[in-house]
Amino acid sequence: MNGSLPLLEVQDLTRAFPVHLGFGRTGHLSAVDGVSLEVAPGTTMGIVGESGCGKSTLARLILGLIQADSGEIKMEQQTVDWSKRGARKQLRRNMQMVFQNPYSSLNPRCSVGEIIGFPMRAHGAGRTEIATRTASLLEQVGLHANHASYYPHQLSGGQRQRVNIARALALNPKLVICDEAVAALDKSVQAQVLNLLQDLQKTHGLTYLFISHDLNVVEYISDRVSVMYLGQIVETAGADQLYRRPLHPYTQALLAASPRLDPDMRVADDLLEGELPSPLNPPTGCRFRTRCPHAMQVCEEVRPPMRELDVGHKVACHLYADGSYATPDNPIEER
Repeated sequence: MNGSLPLLEVQDLTRAFPVHLGFGRTGHLSAVDGVSLEVAPGTTMGIVGESGCGKSTLARLILGLIQADSGEIKMEQQTVDWSKRGARKQLRRNMQMVFQNPYSSLNPRCSVGEIIGFPMRAHGAGRTEIATRTASLLEQVGLHANHASYYPHQLSGGQRQRVNIARALALNPKLVICDEAVAALDKSVQAQVLNLLQDLQKTHGLTYLFISHDLNVVEYISDRVSVMYLGQIVETAGADQLYRRPLHPYTQALLAASPRLDPDMRVADDLLEGELPSPLNPPTGCRFRTRCPHAMQVCEEVRPPMRELDVGHKVACHLYADGSYATPDNPIEER
């Protein structure tokens, strides 16, 4: 950790969406339920989990694109209140996002220069300053200054995502949230963009919240990793800790099912039982209990609290109620 105090703090963040079930009935879809995390300045926090677990909703809550039902967000120890119009402008300067789809997140009617320059123009920069900084940003992300005259349809997917990254850096933010930022790219292009993100982090001292369902990508780029399941974080640790010795049964199953480069290592496909429960009616107690091979009676009745079992390694699981590592056999071999 590069700082004694976190840059971003999220405490007990909750958001449920009202849903019409038909015949006059309504319900609530629990997208994020009591999520807490901290991100140290200059580091990368990875968020992993199955599709629909609430990763993208969490990102949008942090950025104020949707409002939380409860909980608190702090940026540099200051409470974030997106309802205050005067504070929103500075918050937008410090917090930016790179979206998943590199094409739909760009306005097809605007040139690359207009897209990158718009945040600066909205914050009062002059035309000369915008042109100079736009050219500099394009070169920093591996493009040429001449690309400012291009339109999104004239660029490849990797080039479009580089434009998205340049736009996110236009206001010199402190925090950049990458929501599946490389998911739509080819593997070779993914590697280029990931290396670009790391280079930019070193150059500008950026802090990343990196959201992905790709475990290998998260391992490569993250300093710490949080695992989400059905709107809740079930395990948080340093990347090396988590991938070497995952503690939560869900994390173990995710890593065991991840493709390996060694052809002699079979990918496990039978560690998760049943289907992902509906967020409209999540299980009581531990939300993972309906698919957990080690479920106990207490798992049905009590939501497991987050416990720190090692320095920086926290897990929410009743298997560790006594604070020890005495657990069923870990299906992940030491790597």
